Amino acid sequence: MPRVARGPRTSVNDRPGRLKLLLRRQKRLLRPAGWVASVLLVVSLVLGAIHSNAPGGTVATLRERLGNATAAAGLRVTDVVIQGRANTPEPLLRAAIGVSKGDPILSFSVEMARQRIETLSWVQHATVERRLPSTVVVYLQERGPFAIWQNQGKFVLIDRTGAVVTNEHLAEFHQLPLVVGPGAPAAAAALIDALTDHPDLQKRITAAVRIGERRWNLRLNNGADVMLPEGHEAQAIARLMQLQQDHALLDRPLAAIDMRLGDRLVVRPRPGENKPT
Repeated sequence: MPRVARGPRTSVNDRPGRLKLLLRRQKRLLRPAGWVASVLLVVSLVLGAIHSNAPGGTVATLRERLGNATAAAGLRVTDVVIQGRANTPEPLLRAAIGVSKGDPILSFSVEMARQRIETLSWVQHATVERRLPSTVVVYLQERGPFAIWQNQGKFVLIDRTGAVVTNEHLAEFHQLPLVVGPGAPAAAAALIDALTDHPDLQKRITAAVRIGERRWNLRLNNGADVMLPEGHEAQAIARLMQLQQDHALLDRPLAAIDMRLGDRLVVRPRPGENKPT
């Protein structure tokens, strides 16, 4: 009678190892199934909420249900990534984001978070993304410090558009231009741009004072005021620097240099000084 070939017998001692191997294989096969089940659950909840007329069918309630239902599948926040932050206080920013590690990520509203973040004074624009399964990413576009505005004895930091950014830690921005008076923030950019090509004049200016919300006076570090014409600041500044080059006008003991009239220049000496020629 022919013998039937048989494979090697499995000893009792080998069974635990083979069982562990089998379980690992089953887990790998079940992971995709778990994700599919989670997706199906999400879809069913969405459809149920759409067709529901009950108060529980609101978007906020749906978001909460989705988050709680999928958190068990691993959809929880494990990391919050912030990009673009330079001056926005981090505690205020994280409070505005409104999510903590371990929270269900699908319960987190990126739109509501964006709206809260954009109420922060340093933030000009924000983008909030949810990256499944577990990461929230926040991109910030902050307002750039542009000038210090003094009005009615108070000092605040403004950006290029004239928007107030903060009234705290202003000493960190002492190198910025000082603009003074009502209406100064909205008009500051045009004046400061006109001064950028004249660094020697910039060094002499201690403040730019808005007069009647129409025009500027430049207060110099020697106490003199340069009275600029309305709407023609760049031309007047260029003319002033030509006079400085030709006649050292800014080095003279003057109380005021009146440039409001385009066809003439009026200077007023300091009290007790002879009128310059």
